[in-house]
Amino acid sequence: MNVYTSEKIRNVVLLGHGGCGKTTLVEAMAYTAGILKRQGKVEEGNTISDYDKEEQKRLFSISTTVVPIIYEDTKINFLDTPGYFDFVGEVEEALAVADAAVIVISAKAGVEVGTLKAWDFCEKFNLPRIFFVTDMDDDNASYRQVVEDLTEHYGKKIAPFHIPIRENEKFVGFVNVVKMAGRKFTTASDYVECDIPEYSKENLSKFREVLLEAVAETNEELMEKYFSGEEFTQQEISQALRNNVIDGSVVPVLMGSGINAQGTTMLLQAIEKYFPDPTKTKITGKNTKTGEDFESNYDEKKPFSARVFKTIADPFIGKFSLIKVCSGVLTTDTPVYNTLKETEEKVNRIYVLRGKDQEEVNELHAGDIGALGKLNDTVTGDSLSTKAAPIAYDPIEVSTPYTYQRFKTKNKGDDDKVSQALAKLMDEDLTLKMVNDKENRQTLLYGIGDQQLDVTVCKLFTKYKVEIEVMKPRVPYRETIRKKVKVQGKHKKQSGGHGQYGDVHIEFEPSGDLETAFVFEEKIFGGAVPRNYFPAVEKGIAESVIKGPVAGYPVVGLKATLVDGSYHPVDSSEMAFKMATIQAFKQGFMQASPVLLEPIVSLKVLIPDKFTGDIMGDLNKRRGRVLGMNPIAGGKQEIVADIPLSELYGYSTDLRSMTGGIGDFSYEFSRYEQAPSDVQQKVMEENAKEEDHED
Repeated sequence: MNVYTSEKIRNVVLLGHGGCGKTTLVEAMAYTAGILKRQGKVEEGNTISDYDKEEQKRLFSISTTVVPIIYEDTKINFLDTPGYFDFVGEVEEALAVADAAVIVISAKAGVEVGTLKAWDFCEKFNLPRIFFVTDMDDDNASYRQVVEDLTEHYGKKIAPFHIPIRENEKFVGFVNVVKMAGRKFTTASDYVECDIPEYSKENLSKFREVLLEAVAETNEELMEKYFSGEEFTQQEISQALRNNVIDGSVVPVLMGSGINAQGTTMLLQAIEKYFPDPTKTKITGKNTKTGEDFESNYDEKKPFSARVFKTIADPFIGKFSLIKVCSGVLTTDTPVYNTLKETEEKVNRIYVLRGKDQEEVNELHAGDIGALGKLNDTVTGDSLSTKAAPIAYDPIEVSTPYTYQRFKTKNKGDDDKVSQALAKLMDEDLTLKMVNDKENRQTLLYGIGDQQLDVTVCKLFTKYKVEIEVMKPRVPYRETIRKKVKVQGKHKKQSGGHGQYGDVHIEFEPSGDLETAFVFEEKIFGGAVPRNYFPAVEKGIAESVIKGPVAGYPVVGLKATLVDGSYHPVDSSEMAFKMATIQAFKQGFMQASPVLLEPIVSLKVLIPDKFTGDIMGDLNKRRGRVLGMNPIAGGKQEIVADIPLSELYGYSTDLRSMTGGIGDFSYEFSRYEQAPSDVQQKVMEENAKEEDHED
């Protein structure tokens, strides 16, 4: 592949609802540009983007794939992202290095939740964007409806560049609304000029008006001209569009058919013409040596620096760190320094990836995207630079995972293999987390949603040949007591030689501090228990509180006071006093009104206004207490509630189903509260069954 300088590069992320046709569109553009002799299909599992076995099996994208396409003399790095919300971390990594976005909409499905989320992402990352309406070949396609819906959502920013031409109910071409000229497809995306059909003229005048309004909105001079009824010149329209697509105040709507590779040439032209090259965007890092800000701004003349935005750790194709060069030029001779790890990395080869295919290049210029193989210490989010000018960029922020499952390895002895395989998957996907919850004797796998966790389980098996089974996690309940009791614990055993003797009288009462497991005090008079046995008594309590007698959960909020006892000068030992204490604990705890405490979390649910009633009703069913509502811009509400953690199991799936996928939630631990008696009874029964099963 040739070397491309910064002004000849475009970095474009493809966004949209799951199944809207992003991967098919990339395939069509690769075919149009001559990269492919034959266009692959998602259903046949032979597309450039979806090369992973899980993607081919499930027929949707799971990872972001980089597909560079050369159009005329411009290199367009397409970042094809998953549309399903469980894989949002992949989208966020791509957004961190994109300079513009194409939001894909299926003409038959229309504006979907994923379309709205894509727009929100562009707003958050301040990206210029173009809508591309695909599936125009479908009998149920309605371009007009899509444009109306987009205008309803986003107002006068929406500028339709095309309207369809149909013959015998077939999509055969389009009218270019900017140039007011008809175009008829010949082969794939090639076209010839044609007359504008009579039936198109009514829609054309509507869409032309929408386009001119969008142009008029761009500056006062054009606004005056528009209101005085003067016509804009072609040059005025083109210049206004070029300036204002970049700042996001005009959003073009283009159309075509991915499956038939129609409309792809116009999309490639629009990307080259309207989207900014990297030098038009800003990026700032920090020089860790001087502490000063470093305005890299994709300047080729400055020292080399880059961000690692994604890692591929595949047992078949190896480990690659995908980078975007932020300044300077990277060559194989460039000494590469990992600024965050403070280690030097050896670069032997520089690659450009197109799907799973790797092509070696001699250099990468500022703003370009490439890959480095087998870097030892480098992970996603790290910054690379030269040691002389160590530049660090902000880490890549991804969504926090809140859905989790408990898992066990299926085959004994596979624990290490599973840990190593999961570590590789977590290198690739920052929204995947493994937590070892020792207190509750379980290992947890966290992700954005159930589908992502399901894919992870399958990948462990297909890629790394290890099996895990997932199950409902144990909720981290706690046990405590409600009243004060005094009990005796006596451990007495006689065998040949020394016997064992320990006798303790302990008062158990609530300490009032649920943050601490227990407080130990002694009030012994007259040496009833020698001082050297006090630590053994405390140790007996420390061991007992790990697994409480009610349902096997850790004990909190306990105060234990050693008030009396007796000992034997020969048979007493530390072990005997520890065992006596453990007996006293079990007996005393069950007499002191033991209760189960459940974790309460502070939950925030972000939804459009229209779902407020449904969500609040559902939270009430889950024993949630709604504390308040905060209106958010864009007709949304944030509902704040306290809710037992146990009631949030499966909430991610339920919330999506209630809100059509647009609802979002987050939570953090708040406190422990006494569980209702029915909950306590149910937990005790479940744990008794589990203990029997494990035995």
